[in-house]
Amino acid sequence: MADTIAAIATPLGEGGVGVVRVSGPDSLSIMKIIYRECPDEVIPRHVYYGHAVDNEGIVIDDMVSIYMKAPHTFTGDDVVEFQAHGSNVSLRLILRSAITAGARIADPGEFTKNAFLNGRLDLSQAEAVIDLIKAKSEKPLSIASDQLNGSLGQEIASIRNNIKDVLAQMAVNIDFPDEDIEQVSYDEFLAELMKQQGRLGNLIKSAEFGKLAREGIKLALVGRTNVGKSSLMNGLLGEDRAIVTNIPGTTRDTIEESATIGGYPIVIVDTAGIRDTDDLIEQIGIEKSKNEINIADLVIMVIDGNRDLEDEDFEIAHHIEGKKVLLVVNKEDLGINIPKREIEKIKSILSCNSMLYTTVKTIEGIGKVRDAIEDIFAEGFFKSEGGNIVTNERHKDALVRASESLVQGIELLDMHEPLEIVEIEVHDAFQILGEIIGETASEEILDTVFSKFCLGK
Repeated sequence: MADTIAAIATPLGEGGVGVVRVSGPDSLSIMKIIYRECPDEVIPRHVYYGHAVDNEGIVIDDMVSIYMKAPHTFTGDDVVEFQAHGSNVSLRLILRSAITAGARIADPGEFTKNAFLNGRLDLSQAEAVIDLIKAKSEKPLSIASDQLNGSLGQEIASIRNNIKDVLAQMAVNIDFPDEDIEQVSYDEFLAELMKQQGRLGNLIKSAEFGKLAREGIKLALVGRTNVGKSSLMNGLLGEDRAIVTNIPGTTRDTIEESATIGGYPIVIVDTAGIRDTDDLIEQIGIEKSKNEINIADLVIMVIDGNRDLEDEDFEIAHHIEGKKVLLVVNKEDLGINIPKREIEKIKSILSCNSMLYTTVKTIEGIGKVRDAIEDIFAEGFFKSEGGNIVTNERHKDALVRASESLVQGIELLDMHEPLEIVEIEVHDAFQILGEIIGETASEEILDTVFSKFCLGK
């Protein structure tokens, strides 16, 4: 018989309400022991108010108790939740009472693991739970919510089913070559496998953006000193985080802060102005700036539209050449005095089509920059045929491996190699895709997945 597990399901710290969750076959009997006013007959999904007591009958706290009967629960087992005041002491004592009454402490992620093992979730849905908990802004939350509802698992299952049909027909061709059974031609096999390969390619392509959506988009603000980088950062953050003066070299080190733009988590790095200097501390800051530029997903180069460009501007442009760049011509309110040919020269160095004129000290000016950032990343936004965005590195790795096996099978078919050889590669793709939804996941994969969960979930 399965164990009955228990854990505190709410974060540590003081709060209005805290929850101790119990799941397993002994959940109801534990409720009757801990909950002093528990009736003889407990109606599932009814809320009961009373007092939690320890094994000596001493009252711990006021609480409400809810019993949910299997299989219609998150874990698929009987579940009881004790909702008390959000005191760490109170919750620990209630948990201790549950352990004394027959439960054991749950392992990290064990509630969700049981939901997977009991068929309540596929593995991609289980992983979406942790993504939902860790979401930093609206878009990652929305993506995780879709995956928790089964959208990714359904698309993977659909591709696997189509591959399984191909494998079944290959088996017929291999085992009954001379029988009066309809055979499928190599061209038909090719057409179907190429279709499924295209679907895998779309999922892999979505992962390029999915990682940014999940982990955050890193923006590096660059430009020579005193062009408005710090003002731009403060405007994007909505607070005065960077010091703004008209003294060159005020920002002597990189400053990193988080924000949200268009629903996506953004990490903004205000770099030290890149210039020749004898100041040792400023030199260190400039080197750090160059490192931040190298790892940025988007570089925003700010130039002063009120003054002629200098050699330093072009040196900076050459340094960020090849990066995704938004060129911001600042101080529009003072008048744009840069010759158009110089701006075109900068754009040519950057291979940059994204440029705007603005004043970053105004709300309207900051709004223009935010809109431009959104537009740039909207261009890279890609969904699969099933409307999914792959955000999980494990999923991407499995998709790439499955795709490689399917490509091998397609190439073998194209060379008219025997189906017995082709079938090996196609079957590998089928098996690898099963790792994503848990159909063929090893115990090692499951342990790795659920070890990332917090206690109580």
